[in-house]
Amino acid sequence: MSVERTLKKLVSGLILDLDGTLINTDGIVSEILKVFLVKYGKQWDGREAPHIVGKTPTEAAAAVVEDYGLPLSTDEFLSQFYPMLSDQWRNIKALPGANRLINHLRGHGVPMALASNSSRSNIEAKIFHHAGWKESFSAIVGGDEVKAGKPSPEIFLEAAKRLNMDPSSFLVIEDSIPGVTAGKAAGMAVVAVPSLAKQSHLYTSADEVTHSLLDLLLEKWGLPAFQDRIEGTLPLEPWCIGGPVIKGFGRGSKVLGIPTANLSPEGYSAILSEHPAGVYFGWAGLSGRGVYKMVMSIGWNPFFNNTQKTIEPWLLHDFNEDFYGEELHLVVVGYIRPEANFLSLEALIAKIHEDRKIAERALELPQYLKYKDDPYLKISLHLEN
Repeated sequence: MSVERTLKKLVSGLILDLDGTLINTDGIVSEILKVFLVKYGKQWDGREAPHIVGKTPTEAAAAVVEDYGLPLSTDEFLSQFYPMLSDQWRNIKALPGANRLINHLRGHGVPMALASNSSRSNIEAKIFHHAGWKESFSAIVGGDEVKAGKPSPEIFLEAAKRLNMDPSSFLVIEDSIPGVTAGKAAGMAVVAVPSLAKQSHLYTSADEVTHSLLDLLLEKWGLPAFQDRIEGTLPLEPWCIGGPVIKGFGRGSKVLGIPTANLSPEGYSAILSEHPAGVYFGWAGLSGRGVYKMVMSIGWNPFFNNTQKTIEPWLLHDFNEDFYGEELHLVVVGYIRPEANFLSLEALIAKIHEDRKIAERALELPQYLKYKDDPYLKISLHLEN
């Protein structure tokens, strides 16, 4: 057994947060705030995101009103903003790994509870469109069902009480610092999955910090391990992204010896917010040329300390010339590993080449090879005709 998989603690139940942990609420909130603030001559820039993640609706509203100097009371803000938000709840997507986690633990009969600072009715509305979720939880506790929301431990203690289990027998999974604080105060083990970029160092009170739900190692906590990885890869529900190839940071070929075909992050903020930083693979359709194997990174590339989240695909084929401006369509079919930092450039390059080998081998497997014929890749071949 490797050091990374060493048992940390035996637990017998799981309590999950909802917003930012299981569903991409932050992405929807950001999009609606952009529209809402324009009415008051303001522009959403995300600066108060750290002030609203994990807070109660009233606390989050107060932060936005104060930070933007809006001529509204907190109650007035909520009365205007929440109807806009509730109209979009049906569009909130599950975060990568959420369905996998819920289905896996339900299949193994592990007791699960949902505990959120949102009101009970809002929780019910948010999970309504996610098949099987409501039935998977033996208890659901909303912020309006306790005297104090997170960071008070009350919401987690109430969930344990409803399941008639000792608080110390639970593992909590949380994306926010108030949630982590609440879980630890309740005497529970806590895994943090930070929803804020580059903030992992702030989650020091968590028992473990992991990049995403895709990277959870349940066996560390005595829970049934996932058994779905194939030759070093995790199959994903395929997703697509595309656009013209742009000039990147000029380091792919020059510094790394790896010619990446960069896509602009402009217009893809929603997609980028859904998918955790890491290394993925799949198929690439390049207009007028063909379909190729592809491995790509999404994230901030800690070694180079990017200031924005980027998409950097590497088409696994030797091209004789650049293809800037040509249309590139990607079908992402699997996940290899989380984003990581490296002590040296040589270590980074070696890891990238290891990722390439894993992707090349995996894409020959029938489970992944079948997506080479995806229509989205073929469309790109006819754009210039």
